[in-house]
Amino acid sequence: MVREKASGGSNRSAQFLTYVVEQALAGHFESLKERVIGIELFGRSPSYDTGEDAIVRVTASDVRKRLLQFYGEGHGTSKFRVSLPSGSYIPEIIRVRHGSDPVNNQATDASISQVEANQASANGHVGTGPIVSSQLFSENAQEVRPTARFSTRFTLYAVLILLGLNLFLGAAYWFRSPRVQATAGMVPPWSALFSATHSTHVITSDPNIVFVQTITGGEISVSDYANRKYIPETNKLTPEELRLCRTILWGDNSAASVDPPIAVKISALAQRGAIDIDSRAARSIQLSDLKTDDNSIFLESPRSDPWSSLFSNQLDFRFEFDQSTHQEIIRNVHPRPNELSAYIPTAEGWATGRSYAIVAFVQNPDQTGQVLLIAGANGEGTAAAGKLVTDLPRLSAELARCDIRANRGVQHFELLLELNTLAGSPNGMNVVACHTLPTVAGR
Repeated sequence: MVREKASGGSNRSAQFLTYVVEQALAGHFESLKERVIGIELFGRSPSYDTGEDAIVRVTASDVRKRLLQFYGEGHGTSKFRVSLPSGSYIPEIIRVRHGSDPVNNQATDASISQVEANQASANGHVGTGPIVSSQLFSENAQEVRPTARFSTRFTLYAVLILLGLNLFLGAAYWFRSPRVQATAGMVPPWSALFSATHSTHVITSDPNIVFVQTITGGEISVSDYANRKYIPETNKLTPEELRLCRTILWGDNSAASVDPPIAVKISALAQRGAIDIDSRAARSIQLSDLKTDDNSIFLESPRSDPWSSLFSNQLDFRFEFDQSTHQEIIRNVHPRPNELSAYIPTAEGWATGRSYAIVAFVQNPDQTGQVLLIAGANGEGTAAAGKLVTDLPRLSAELARCDIRANRGVQHFELLLELNTLAGSPNGMNVVACHTLPTVAGR
C-alpha cells in the first residue's frame, strides 16, 4: 500500500513514485533525470524549460514529504522501505530488519553513496545501481559490500516482485470502483472474453515508443513494430537524436503508469469467474502471438501500442496523430446524426481541459478470438475508459442503452467517451456515442 498511502490521494505523486522505483529497479538511471522525467511522465516537450516548469521538482518534494509521513505513522508491513534523497530522483530501497525502526534505521550508512552513484553516471557508467542498502544482500546489518549494477540486478528484480505487490495493491485500491453486484460472466464484453474455451491476454503499452516518435517526428507503423524496427529512418536523425532514441529503447519494456491499475482490476474480474488471464508487454509479443484464437485486451492507443492499429479498420472511431497540434485525435469515419467527424482534445496529458477515449469490442480478423480496446487520447482518457469497462453496473447500463445485452450472444460495439482532465486526473466522464459494429466479414 506504499503507493496509495504515500501519495495521499495525489495521482501525480503516486505515478511519480511508481515511475522512479520501476526505472531504478530496472537499471534505467538515464531515465531518472529531471528533463527525462518531465518528458516521459508528465508529457512535456523535449525542449521544455526546466527552470520555468518545476513540475518534477515540486512532485518529488511532495513524494519525499508523503513518504516520511507514511512511514512515520507506522504504515506498511513490507520488509522494504523506499525513500527519495533530497536533490536526487534515484530512490533508496532499504531492507529493514525485524523490529527495526524504518524511520531511524541507519542502514543507509552502509549503502552506496549518492556522490558515488552520480560520479559513476557522469563517467558514463550508467549501470551503477540505485542507492541500495547492504541489507538487501545479508541479514547482517554490519556486512557492507560495494555493489554495482551487474552484481545486484538479480537481487533487485527479486525486490521488484515484492515491491510490485505493494504498488499494484495500492494502485488497485486507489483506482477502486464501487463494489459490483453483477459478475463479469453476465456483462458484455466480459461474457465473451472470459470463456472457458479461449485464453485471454492483457497487452500493456510501450510508452517509450511515443518518446521515440516525438524525437523522430514520424510514426512507427505496426509493420515496423512487428519487425522490431523501432527507428525506421535513422539517416534522418542527428547522432545525438539517434543516441537518445537507442538509450530510451535499450532494455526498457515498462508499461504506462495507468496500465497496471486497469490490468489489476481486469484480473480481479477474471478471478471471480475462476478464469486465468495473463499480462504481456507490447514489445515482448510477436505477430504470431495474435494469429491465434485467444482473446486479447489492448491498453492504450496505436501511438503507444502499435499492435492495436491492426483492428482500426473495424472501428468507426479511429485514432489519428495530428501533426499540427502534436496530439492524438479521434476521427469518426461514419458519423451519425448529431455526431462530429472528429473529436479533438483541448488538453494534453497532465493538463486541464477536455479529452476523449474509446472502449471497442471487435473480432480478431481471420480468428475466432475477441479483442477489447481500452484507449484514450492521453493517459487520463485510458484511465477513464479502464474505469468504465471494469465498473460492471455502469457498463451494463451504458450498453443497454445501445441495446447490447449478454443474452443475445456476441455483439461488437464501440463507446466514445468524453471526459474532463485536471492535473492528471480524469473527471466527469460521459459516454457521448455508442455504435454497434458488424462482424469482420460484413465490413
